[in-house]
Amino acid sequence: MGNTELNLGKAENKKVTAGILGIVLGSFGVHKFYLGYSKEGIIQLVVSVVTCGLGGIIGFVEGIIYLTKSDDEFYQTYQVGKKPWF
Repeated sequence: MGNTELNLGKAENKKVTAGILGIVLGSFGVHKFYLGYSKEGIIQLVVSVVTCGLGGIIGFVEGIIYLTKSDDEFYQTYQVGKKPWF
């Protein structure tokens, strides 16, 4: 029981941090690197460079999506299920 609470606490911290990183530094893919999606982070960075920063819209939208999901839904989707995009 205590272990589950500990895992959800870590998920909450990752959710909020990843959401804020997505909103603020989304064009650099920092939120992807933070969640362990290195390949997707590199893709995000390249898209942003090629489109002169317009790829940052993806990071902004993902940040909003991360913050609007419940803690359990975020944990199951992005940390257990490893869903890389949106």
